[in-house]
Amino acid sequence: MSSVNPIQIPSRLPLLLTHESVLLPGSTMRTSVDTARNLQLVRSRLLKGTSLQSTILGVIPNTPDPASDSQDLPPLHRIGTAALAVQVVGSNWPKPHYTLLITGLCRFQIVQVLKEKPYPVAEVEQLDRLEEFPNTCKTREELGELSEQFYRYSVQLVEMLDMSVPAVAKLRRLLDSLPREALPDILTSIIRTSNKEKLQILDAVSLEDRFKMTIPLLVRQIEGLKLLQKTRKPKQDDDKRVIAIRPIRRITHIPGALEDEEEEEDNDDIVMLEKKIRTSSMPEQAHKVCVKEIKRLKKMPQSMPEYALTRNYLELMVELPWNKSTTDRLDIRAARILLDNDHYAMEKLKRRVLEYLAVRQLKNNLKGPILCFVGPPGVGKTSVGRSVAKTLGREFHRIALGGVCDQSDIRGHRRTYVGSMPGRIINGLKTVGVNNPVFLLDEVDKLGKSLQGDPAAALLEVLDPEQNHNFTDHYLNVAFDLSQVLFIATANTTATIPPALLDRMEIIQVPGYTQEEKIEIAHRHLIPKQLEQHGLTPQQIQIPQLTTLAIITRYTREAGVRSLDRKFGAICRAVAVKVAEGQHKEAKLDRSDVADGEGCKEHVLEDAKPESIGDAADLALPPEMPILIDSHALKDILGPPLYELEVSERLSQPGVAIGLAWTPLGGKIMFVEASRMDGEGQLTLTGQLGDVMKESAHLAISWLRSNAKKYHLTNAFGSFDLLDNTDIHLHFPAGAVTKDGPSAGVTIVTCLASLFSGRLVRSDVAMTGEITLRGLVLPVAQKPCFVVMKTIIL
Repeated sequence: MSSVNPIQIPSRLPLLLTHESVLLPGSTMRTSVDTARNLQLVRSRLLKGTSLQSTILGVIPNTPDPASDSQDLPPLHRIGTAALAVQVVGSNWPKPHYTLLITGLCRFQIVQVLKEKPYPVAEVEQLDRLEEFPNTCKTREELGELSEQFYRYSVQLVEMLDMSVPAVAKLRRLLDSLPREALPDILTSIIRTSNKEKLQILDAVSLEDRFKMTIPLLVRQIEGLKLLQKTRKPKQDDDKRVIAIRPIRRITHIPGALEDEEEEEDNDDIVMLEKKIRTSSMPEQAHKVCVKEIKRLKKMPQSMPEYALTRNYLELMVELPWNKSTTDRLDIRAARILLDNDHYAMEKLKRRVLEYLAVRQLKNNLKGPILCFVGPPGVGKTSVGRSVAKTLGREFHRIALGGVCDQSDIRGHRRTYVGSMPGRIINGLKTVGVNNPVFLLDEVDKLGKSLQGDPAAALLEVLDPEQNHNFTDHYLNVAFDLSQVLFIATANTTATIPPALLDRMEIIQVPGYTQEEKIEIAHRHLIPKQLEQHGLTPQQIQIPQLTTLAIITRYTREAGVRSLDRKFGAICRAVAVKVAEGQHKEAKLDRSDVADGEGCKEHVLEDAKPESIGDAADLALPPEMPILIDSHALKDILGPPLYELEVSERLSQPGVAIGLAWTPLGGKIMFVEASRMDGEGQLTLTGQLGDVMKESAHLAISWLRSNAKKYHLTNAFGSFDLLDNTDIHLHFPAGAVTKDGPSAGVTIVTCLASLFSGRLVRSDVAMTGEITLRGLVLPVAQKPCFVVMKTIIL
């Protein structure tokens, strides 16, 4: 007879508090770890430990909910189960937690809690024996008829189940191979029992008491299966087998047997998904496709890659808003007030939006038009789209198209690809949850093109009011009605938009802001927004309009107001530092300091020294005195001016004019300088000019020579032949920048006319336009603008 070698657990065990279930010796359980104490235990003992002893835990069933995570340790149950951590799986969603797979070893009793933080550790006393070679004959002799009765009920229960299931067959073999003293715990963890009943079995330290408590539970389970078999019809034998083995699917509690518990949950999810498909309001064609796919899904093994793809497809079809929409709030007066409050200037754009809303109010089923706001960055194109959605009471969704070079981003991927997904249009509808949102297609002029197709061409069907009621995404492969969606596009230029796509949209030009408009926008919107973001109040900082004008003219040069907004942010940050320092020093100021502070305030407002703000804003100021941002403070915070007012100085002599150059950021001014000298009638052009601009210069000199007598233009020798013994040099500054285009023609003519007439060009006038030999000025769009050339010469 083999000698008995008992196995001992450590005398000190870290305690894992569980709430959802009770672990019994010999069974296996998955438990979620998400409280602070249990998380610290896993990180300290399981993730860092290397020995077998470090993976043994004391599992205590906790009656209060451990999710409350209070500071004090809750009352602990007297008896627990020593367990071996078999597997640790971590996740960060929806919050950091671990999932433990633990196997019960034996019972223990808590003698004394040694420490409570960061996780409880207790001195324990082992109650069950753990033997390598258990003596089953001794157990039968001691318990006699009670053990045999328990064994008969266990075999009867197992034989009522389907023996073709591997887990059931394995359980039948375990009944003969395992010692009788381990069977009550294992069978209790398998059959349907409540946590209260399991807790009673856990507290039954005596093996005799354990047998007596478990036998009624086995009898109850057997009677339940008998009743179930009587009520089932013969043709439902397959269903009976599924229901009968449901408890066995939880036989992850058998030592060494790890079965999948998620199969039952997946079946329930499929039933719920099928119910959602039946109750959804999708069109008939889409409903037929979903019914067909759900039938395929039921027959498909879960291990197939197509199983997850089909399930994701059906979930998307159910979540799409086929007939769910919001009701428009159409009040033209309220819309006008809202647009005026949110946006200053932009009269043309606001007028067109109000016209659209008015027509929408009169004719509810309006198709299109697709509005496209074209203008430089920072003028408020995107915010106008958000205001339109707010006015209508619709959901708003922005789709950034900058850099998109794959048509699948618009139309979606076909479901034959791994990782396929719907396009941005369908995904946006799923996000907002209604079928009539406001979609803002941002930066439509920055669409790319690659080997994966042309996304601009894919947008043609989306933005065509005559076609988008039947839009088909490659992923859905079912038509979806986009006619109720209000599409608004934005772009910086129309030059890079394909003509076919441009034809679908109504272009509304959004010009840049003038200085006066920027001042109003700054004091109505930008400054209050920056004060709120930086925790300041108007009682702490004052920015006069003269300071705003200085920032606009000397620190920014843009069509929009983004750089202006950033400058105000820099000012608010600098003032926030001073205010915070002042609050720290305020308690230390006595009456003499306050008197000095009044003198400092006067210094800030009146002293013209550049260092005034640096000394004064050291905030010996009383807390109620606002910091005034004057020119000296502006220079201290933003540094020296970036742009000097050079226009008047550079136009102080004849032969200089100002032109306009187009850029995607809103354009800029361009100086043209001319000089004459004795020579042989040559025309010299410098400044990295293109061929078109050189031709404009030759056109200008030819027109001036042919009309010299009419406008009394002579060279240095008094001759009407302007090139007689005279050379002309025409220069475009910023020589490192390449320049080209026909629109500089009128500027070149004005510059040369000023040179030969000796008259100055006005410093507050800039010009652009192509010239002809007949003396006409054409706009850049090649449409004639019949302006006689002499009206340009001042």
